[in-house]
Amino acid sequence: MALGMTLQQLANKLSITKQGVKEMELREAEGAITLKSLREAAKAMDMELVYGFVPIAGTLEKHIEKKSSELAKQIVLRTSNNMKLEDQENSNDRIKKAIQERTAILKHEIPKTLWD
Repeated sequence: MALGMTLQQLANKLSITKQGVKEMELREAEGAITLKSLREAAKAMDMELVYGFVPIAGTLEKHIEKKSSELAKQIVLRTSNNMKLEDQENSNDRIKKAIQERTAILKHEIPKTLWD
């Protein structure tokens, strides 16, 4: 344990057995421990449990950028395909610019459809 606390010391603070602490560690490693158990363990070590969601992209801003870009691409390409059918095809540069512009709008508005 990083604090230098023994399993027995933690067990005493939690009013459980040393084996109970080992079982908690196993459940934690398996992802089967409850938040309640983690809170109790944290409190026993004079700590606070902190948990949250962290975007895979690194930051919430990058996550919104990625989702906005994906949705913008769908919207612009759908429109572009319709125009192609009407013999009004756009250039790749124009499509790329339209995706960038739509991405900026979506990032600003953050519509609910961003998360579909």
